[in-house]
Amino acid sequence: GYAAGYYSYKWAEVLSADAYAAFEEAPQQVAETGARFRREVLARGGSRSAAENFRAFRGRAPKIDALLR
Repeated sequence: GYAAGYYSYKWAEVLSADAYAAFEEAPQQVAETGARFRREVLARGGSRSAAENFRAFRGRAPKIDALLR
């Protein structure tokens, strides 16, 4: 229903903000961070879950902190 769709939309915002924070945390390493994002998220596509892709990119589970800033 609507609630599930809304939850998934908000969860996507959490993932997006947290992934973007990786670039903010290391501004002098943007190329390396981008390459890691490409390798661990984009190149993997649906071969593993989005949660596994995110953990491989960030090295941890998603946190809501970046969205709440």
